[in-house]
Amino acid sequence: MIEPFGNQYIVARPVYSTNAFEENHKKRDRHHKTFLDHLKVCLSCSPQKAKRIVLSLFPIASWLPGYRLKEWLLSDIVSGISTGIVSILQGLAFALLVTIPPGYGLYAAFFPTIIYLFFGTSKHISAGPFPILSMMVGAATVKLAQSFPGNTGSSNNSTSNFSSVDDYKVTVAASITILSGVIQLALGILRIGFVVIYLSESLISGFTTAAAVHVLVSQLKFIFQLTVPSHEDPFSIFKVLYSVFSQIEKTNIADLVTALIVLLVVSIFKEINQRFKDKLPVPIPIEFIMTVIATGVSYGFDFQGRFNVSVVGKMNPGFEPPKAPDVTVFQDTIGDCFAIAMVGFAVAFSVACVYSLKHDYPLDGNQELIALGLSNIVCGAFRGFAGSTALSRSAVQESTGGKTQIAGLISAIVVLIVILAIGFLLEPLQRSVLAALALGNLKGMLMQFAEICRLWRKDKYDCLIWVMTCIFTIVLGLGLGLAASVAFQLLTIVFRTQFPKCSTLANIGRSNIYKNKKDYYDMYELKGVKIFRCPSPIYFANIGFFRQKLIDAVGFSPLRILRKRNKALRKIRKLQKQGLLQVTPKGFICTVDTIKDSDEELDNNQIQVLDQPIDTTDLPFHIDWNDQLPLNIEVPKISLHSLILDFSAVSFLDVSSMRGLKSILQEFIRIKVDVYIVGVDDDFIEKLNRYAFFDGEVKTSILFLTIHDAVLHILMKKDYSTSEFKPSQEKDGKIDFTINTMEDYVIGNIRYQVKQNSNQHIIQRDLHLTMT
Repeated sequence: MIEPFGNQYIVARPVYSTNAFEENHKKRDRHHKTFLDHLKVCLSCSPQKAKRIVLSLFPIASWLPGYRLKEWLLSDIVSGISTGIVSILQGLAFALLVTIPPGYGLYAAFFPTIIYLFFGTSKHISAGPFPILSMMVGAATVKLAQSFPGNTGSSNNSTSNFSSVDDYKVTVAASITILSGVIQLALGILRIGFVVIYLSESLISGFTTAAAVHVLVSQLKFIFQLTVPSHEDPFSIFKVLYSVFSQIEKTNIADLVTALIVLLVVSIFKEINQRFKDKLPVPIPIEFIMTVIATGVSYGFDFQGRFNVSVVGKMNPGFEPPKAPDVTVFQDTIGDCFAIAMVGFAVAFSVACVYSLKHDYPLDGNQELIALGLSNIVCGAFRGFAGSTALSRSAVQESTGGKTQIAGLISAIVVLIVILAIGFLLEPLQRSVLAALALGNLKGMLMQFAEICRLWRKDKYDCLIWVMTCIFTIVLGLGLGLAASVAFQLLTIVFRTQFPKCSTLANIGRSNIYKNKKDYYDMYELKGVKIFRCPSPIYFANIGFFRQKLIDAVGFSPLRILRKRNKALRKIRKLQKQGLLQVTPKGFICTVDTIKDSDEELDNNQIQVLDQPIDTTDLPFHIDWNDQLPLNIEVPKISLHSLILDFSAVSFLDVSSMRGLKSILQEFIRIKVDVYIVGVDDDFIEKLNRYAFFDGEVKTSILFLTIHDAVLHILMKKDYSTSEFKPSQEKDGKIDFTINTMEDYVIGNIRYQVKQNSNQHIIQRDLHLTMT
């Protein structure tokens, strides 16, 4: 029963052990579904289930019938045109990262948008090229392209059917894209999109920042127009930098000046767009404006002929026919493809989550995997490259008023017009301008270096994950760097659980609340009682650490005490059998002064005998191990009589730790220290029972619902007339924690009423809120 009274509450209930609670409150018989039950549900069919499946596979069918034509269409058209212009330029620019001709970037900007319209669940992200993915595809492409005869001078059967290295690179990039899409599609169909949880926010931030550094370095050769050999092994970024600066005197000044001007103007106007985004009706399309100006200037002044600049070149109108992937590429790039699939989904889903929360609509992670997988498969079939969503492009689509993926459809139409009709106008555009536009989109990612200070203040482990991910990715490259980063992140989880911050708890404010006794002043600790809390799972890697922390908390090793007592008992038993020991009301009387104990010592092969329970039933007297023993036999004295283990934060035990925990409990029980485990849930108890954890020595009666239940049980079991405290716990010469021998127990402002034949207690205290 709970009675509210102002900012206080009164609780009246029995003191519950787990066994007593289950006797008073019968548990339901719950049927846990088996694999066969789940299979039957999956294979069953009904009209409602069929409709749900169709709507989940084709989300457009759920929102398109409710489309508000008059309210949304104009906004979607404006947003689609703005996004389409950005998609064209980013497609051309990011194709350079894949090291293929820029024209193929238009395919990567078109097909994913169309496929995502039908299968995606986000209404605001813009599917298409993403610089980090383009960089990852380019890294894998360059690695395989090194075997092309024109690159290495050696013949290779797998490359002999291609007329040029560019043609081979396009095929490799498309094959990688298809395999990445197949992986995403398979993960979505199998409903295991949860694998992305292993890519934490800190890891993704550090990885994208390091990838942005790679993108920056990779674009230097286009800005300076230098011939830089490809390096894709670990430490390749340093080799590329060495190649760039070793031939810096060959820089094409026209390309460099043009790129710097474009980069400066784009950066300024992006800052204006960001600062005045609330006042501007639409962001200034500075990339489009600079592209038009740069193309016109390059064509009008014949930069290619006069200054030998590198331009986009011939762009064939229309689409190339779909082509099957080169399966020989799959076996060499399976690791890269898996990384591309995971990073692409993680980035797209994280951006989609931002807009779904902002505009209040649901997302389906598995359906997003299916949508991205199909997008990449179709895009790769038409010789595009892998995509996800670019943060800047999605921001344009949402900030310009986009309401649904109809805006994506409009943007795809804009790209389609360029592909079919006006692509030739971009042929004079310098590649250095595209490189500058790509770098202009990296500002947000490079600014993520500021995350280091923020994470350091919030969580040291997350900060370390960010830093190490960035270092691994920069040094080892994108593929190996991502794998090493995930491994390091999992290692930090092991360290967090292997070395948990265990603590000793005490009563605070004379209430039923127990906190770390190091954190508060008004703490009360019963003499002879220790409350120990472990805030992490207990498993094979940290059971030793748990044991040591527990020993440090109680101040002694129970195994050492047990062995000392067993050894002393052997001596006492030997004296008693020889008639050399007599017992009087005042204590022991020994008729000898010394005893040779060399024969009492046990060698290492017999040490387990000392670990057995202490048995004094054959002695005609009781031994008080804290009293003086005969012949000055030394046994460490302990004042602890009860140990409470707070396992409310322990989520699981494995088999190894279960054996270790049982050994620890047995050691305390064998030296007459009562052990209580509190706060465990029913599944935890069920697992203990399943592994036969309890026996005649470690019994289920040690389980209690809360710390306070265990404390009250100890008080009633010991039948205290007064509770003793350390001198520091006295206040003004009086003991605040008092228990009298009448029916009422009083602890500060809490009144415990113990009735005859009942262990019921009444608690009254202030209502507290924990502020963080």
